[in-house]
Amino acid sequence: MGDDNGVTGDLNANMKCQSTGDQQLDKAVHQWLAWDKNPRTRAQVESLVAAGRLDDLRSRLCSRMSFGTAGLRAPMGAGFNRINDLTIIQSTQGLFSYLSRYFADLSSRGVVVGFDTRGQEESGCNSQRLAKLTAAVILSRDVTVHLFSSFVPTPYVPYAVKKLGAAAGVMITASHNPKEDNGYKVYWSNGAQIASPHDKEVLRSIEEHLEPWSTSCWDEELMENSSLRTDPLTYINSCYMEELTSLCFHRDLNASCPLKFVHSSFHGVGHVFVQQAFQTFRFRPPIPVPEQKDPDPNFSSVRCPNPEEGESVLELSFLLAERENAQIVLATDPDADRLAVAEKADGCSWKVFTGNELAAMLGWWMFFNWKENHPDPADTEGVYMLATTVSSKILQAFARVEGFHFEETLPGFKWIGNRIHELSKTGHRVIFAFEESIGFLCGSMVPEKDGVSSAAVVAEMAAYLHNKNLSLNQQLHNIYQTYGYHVSKTSYVICHEPCTIQKIFTQLRNFDGEGSYPKTCGGVRIVHVRDVTTGYDSSQPDLRSVLPVSRSTQMITFTLQNGVVATLRTSGTEPKIKYYTEFCAAPGKSDVSTLEEELRKITAALLDEFLEPETNNLIRRVV
Repeated sequence: MGDDNGVTGDLNANMKCQSTGDQQLDKAVHQWLAWDKNPRTRAQVESLVAAGRLDDLRSRLCSRMSFGTAGLRAPMGAGFNRINDLTIIQSTQGLFSYLSRYFADLSSRGVVVGFDTRGQEESGCNSQRLAKLTAAVILSRDVTVHLFSSFVPTPYVPYAVKKLGAAAGVMITASHNPKEDNGYKVYWSNGAQIASPHDKEVLRSIEEHLEPWSTSCWDEELMENSSLRTDPLTYINSCYMEELTSLCFHRDLNASCPLKFVHSSFHGVGHVFVQQAFQTFRFRPPIPVPEQKDPDPNFSSVRCPNPEEGESVLELSFLLAERENAQIVLATDPDADRLAVAEKADGCSWKVFTGNELAAMLGWWMFFNWKENHPDPADTEGVYMLATTVSSKILQAFARVEGFHFEETLPGFKWIGNRIHELSKTGHRVIFAFEESIGFLCGSMVPEKDGVSSAAVVAEMAAYLHNKNLSLNQQLHNIYQTYGYHVSKTSYVICHEPCTIQKIFTQLRNFDGEGSYPKTCGGVRIVHVRDVTTGYDSSQPDLRSVLPVSRSTQMITFTLQNGVVATLRTSGTEPKIKYYTEFCAAPGKSDVSTLEEELRKITAALLDEFLEPETNNLIRRVV
């Protein structure tokens, strides 16, 4: 395997690099320098060795990345647990090897490859280059690659996988992560992100194919002259926009809509595609935030490139909306798979909707239009809505009243995407799915959250309600009056020490003695505990969790006697412990301030009693 670039003979004789004094670390350093052909990342390792920064070297070279809720994701730079040329080549070799064993027709089906607009000067890594290296590895094995010629929204890759009948797809993106990060997101032939057992098998395969196969794997220009490379951009974009019309129910009303919309693409890929989606729905194009509409890997105008952070990162959007007298602000994250929405409130304030609130409105909207087009109640029996288990239970309340099916999945859209595929095989139809972190899927044209289609659907919903003299916020309260108020709180603390996270969750599992979870939170009795990390669920007769066990992440859910549901879990993409609380009231109970105050007390107690931020040196979220 490989050319003549392996490590042979005496390690120190092979490399122009001093010893670190640690034999295991020396081996990792020399292996890196033997394989890496990127001069910038080679120089990073050599510089760390020269400076004697052994802890940094161990961090970079003595462990590898693993698949989280969004694939591989890590800072860009030198090291086996970073995103860089070498680890992308290794990952693709492992993926290819697994695919070639799984698909007899891999060479004709091929692999879709897309990328966002991220990049880092000091490591020489950018998403387009990494996508080309991904393509080069596959082309070096004489297999078709459908490589997009320009940046695309993340949902375009799974959409293309299904449309082209490809064996798999790879998207180079770190979504809304800090600018230092990048990632490698893998989609299976069903269009959903890979889940168990494929993710574990791919990781095992990567470990078996660490040495670059040939110099061709480093040739990012290989696809320029290869007959096996196709560019699916024009075809896929055309198909996507045409299929998007299936989500447009009031085209004539849209054309005369007086509302104005502002859109921020957060320095990412979304601008062009959201503009086209609006045109597909016959809206006037949204007004782009000029400072944020063009790609910028430094995300220069925002504190962090995550629209989920709300008002603090939407300031430029609000200022533009005020100047243009626009009523609605839409913001897609850098890879356009998430959507934030804000509405002008009375006076000069803005209402930024949470992911759970937006889901309540979008769930209502999708079912409202479904019923309009399917008046036979029997049709509803095949309808599903899905949500991750840490998201609001509002769809469950809809389902109880309206008669459709509702299911929960583990956190992460890969679980939703795979469940959509399973349901479709039995003739069932998912008309809406979401995760509380502003990830929405209207319809099921792509088994992934989609900020582009969601932006157009929200605009149409707002236009329809405006025609009825209703704002989005007014309709939200109408929904809660009908189905019951669902008041929720979602936030996080930052923790950079894995051992601290482990200690916190171990303490929770032994809170009142060995094997005993907490019995109260904020003075309120805990009636049920579900721990999907261990598979325990006190509410089940056999004490076993209905949701699949997920030992690679920490997640414990507490159900309180007053009806509050609270969850603590580790993030699959960032150094965070997230916490989620929700108060689900019965229909007609409208004393919202009392519900909110009760939830505030429980949330504060969850944080202080269970996470103990000061004792554990956790960094609280800055709002």
